[in-house]
Amino acid sequence: QVQLVESGGGLVQAGGSLRLSCAASGGTLSNYNMGWFRQAPGKEREFVAAVSWSGGRTWYLDSVKGRFTISRDNAKNTVYLQMNSLRPEDTAVYYCAADQRGDLFSGIYYKEGAYDYWGQGTQVTASA
Repeated sequence: QVQLVESGGGLVQAGGSLRLSCAASGGTLSNYNMGWFRQAPGKEREFVAAVSWSGGRTWYLDSVKGRFTISRDNAKNTVYLQMNSLRPEDTAVYYCAADQRGDLFSGIYYKEGAYDYWGQGTQVTASA
């Protein structure tokens, strides 16, 4: 069973950048498609971005396209989320998640149920 640990969150002014990392242990990251979700206070958790096991396919929430980039380094067992031009509405706890069954290729990459393992989250705050 893979364990996921997020890092890189913090406080940044609107327009700034952060890079989140998700380190995997207890498993080989290349066996999993990976995703990032976020949850703002008082809101449901929502999909942000996903990447296939090889890095060859990516998916994004419309509101982050052109600002966020998901990538992975399987040799380092790490997935990244580069976030540029951050907005106050991006403020949330960000979670990484792993899809073991290949559900992302069924078109349900945006659903929490497509993912089998989750990290504990890292807080991102973009101040106005």
